[in-house]
Amino acid sequence: MRTPTNHPPLTGLRVLDLATLFAGPLAATLLGDFGAEVVKVEHPTKPDPSRGHGPAKDGIGLWWKVLGRNKRAITLDLSKPGGRATLLRLAEHADVIVENFRPGTLEKWDLGWPELSAVNPRLVLARVTAFGQFGPYAHRPGFGTLAEAMSGFAAITGEPDAPPTLPPFGLADSIAGLATAYAVLTALAARERTGEGQVVDMAIIEPILTVLGPHPTWYDQLGHVQERTGNRSANNAPRNTYRTADGAWVAVSTSAQSVAERVMRLVGRPELIDEPWFANGVGRARHADVLDEAVGDWIAGRTRADVLAAFEKAEAAVAPVQDVTEVLTDPQYQSLDTITTVDDPDLGPLRMQNVLFRLSSTPGAIRWAGRPHGADTDTVLTELGLTPAELTALRAEGAL
Repeated sequence: MRTPTNHPPLTGLRVLDLATLFAGPLAATLLGDFGAEVVKVEHPTKPDPSRGHGPAKDGIGLWWKVLGRNKRAITLDLSKPGGRATLLRLAEHADVIVENFRPGTLEKWDLGWPELSAVNPRLVLARVTAFGQFGPYAHRPGFGTLAEAMSGFAAITGEPDAPPTLPPFGLADSIAGLATAYAVLTALAARERTGEGQVVDMAIIEPILTVLGPHPTWYDQLGHVQERTGNRSANNAPRNTYRTADGAWVAVSTSAQSVAERVMRLVGRPELIDEPWFANGVGRARHADVLDEAVGDWIAGRTRADVLAAFEKAEAAVAPVQDVTEVLTDPQYQSLDTITTVDDPDLGPLRMQNVLFRLSSTPGAIRWAGRPHGADTDTVLTELGLTPAELTALRAEGAL
């Protein structure tokens, strides 16, 4: 294995993050985690709303500290002539722009693809919107919640006799952020061959459909519509959460036939293995009541620690249902440094999720947490070549 270097794989890549809230900014964060130079461009008086989302400490939004990490923060009003001109100067030296304005907004400011590609033909413009750049819904306002509803996710989530359930976090936005980072890197790979940039059209309603699996194909070929099954699966059983004797919960999965057999032996019901319906996951799922009773009764008589130890010894798949307090002390997460500590000038030592994956030779890193609104405006624009007089004029115009 090669010794890790001090040069992450995206070193030298220049990204302008014009987006707000979650999907677009997350894509830029993921690129910054692996060395891209990311400049966060915010309105002078209307910062990214994610700065105010969720709990704050001493008036400082904590979500932003994560989402804004590895980004330099500048302000620019793109609707002002000076703001438009300055963005074009930034775009001339950029590799990627990430934006999530409603379709037509950049064009209204004469900052559409024709203008941007004219100053930099190698630019990749990632456009992240709820519904995409065209179609009957394109100009509607939208958020990830709508994607979770439209995609079929909510329809299959929850108990059978309960309402459709939305996730209590930005699931669709997060999936779209991951997909956008992938799309940007794909477009950059194409640029290596063609020498030209292109537009990425990312609709938040689409990536979540991909992770839902073959539902459209099932319906197309079989007319099959998956119903809500709670924690159960239509494809295998036992698969559920079970309460332990000390009031904790564990999750059990038996996607592999061999694991299902081990679980039945462990809980003292080996005779169920000989049932004809036990031979495959679908058959077991149709008898989930029997299997859940067997597993649930056994688990209910033991503490969580004893359940986990017994399952591990039997080489059966189990995990504790953990809240965030237990995530932070989980030995596997600690070993992986999944939750790492960042030194922040505002808040001191700050714990947050580490970079998304580990590379053996060119690892990523969190260099700093989210910066204050506009903290790097003068530095970034001076590096771009703007003079003090130009900065003063832009401020007088309200462009900074």
